[in-house]
Amino acid sequence: MNKTETRELLTDQIEIREDEDGNRTLSGYAVKWEKKSQILGYYRKFREQFKKGAFADSLSKDDQRFLWSHDVSQVLGRTKNNTLRLEEDSTGLRFELDLPDTTLGNDTYTSIKRGDVDGVSFGFQMQDDEMDEPDDDLPLRTVKKARLLEVSAVAFPAYPDSEVSARGYDPIKGYIEKEQEELRSKIYILNNL
Repeated sequence: MNKTETRELLTDQIEIREDEDGNRTLSGYAVKWEKKSQILGYYRKFREQFKKGAFADSLSKDDQRFLWSHDVSQVLGRTKNNTLRLEEDSTGLRFELDLPDTTLGNDTYTSIKRGDVDGVSFGFQMQDDEMDEPDDDLPLRTVKKARLLEVSAVAFPAYPDSEVSARGYDPIKGYIEKEQEELRSKIYILNNL
């Protein structure tokens, strides 16, 4: 099973539009191409970036959601019914969200308009990447293909001083956890012989 990862983008580029009928639309970028993250990782430090086209396959066949702070019970829109539109352009992965006329939609609109919430995040499962050793002696993980699961408005981006940042992913930690789980399974089997 692929591990779900999240990345945050602090931006002042979330646009809010309201038409004369009261329809409200948010738009901006969930990720920008080839922008290096802050230093990530627990056991092994690295930086990360996304290649243009990383989400192309997923956008054509998956149904993504726009959530409030990664909470699956707080859905603001989805691609299946066209209340969320996602596209890759030359800058990055652009989103456009028609806010619902609900308490959650109203709260989201107000929080972003006031500037209380200015972060955007996305959840994904990595499918293809490469690790290189760049000039600053930190490995650089380039995500070439990923399955996009969701985009979220977030109040606390993990690294507010960076354009693309992360929390919760460390390739070495994941490997160690997998090895530990396999070892626990073997010990259980041996103890029950």
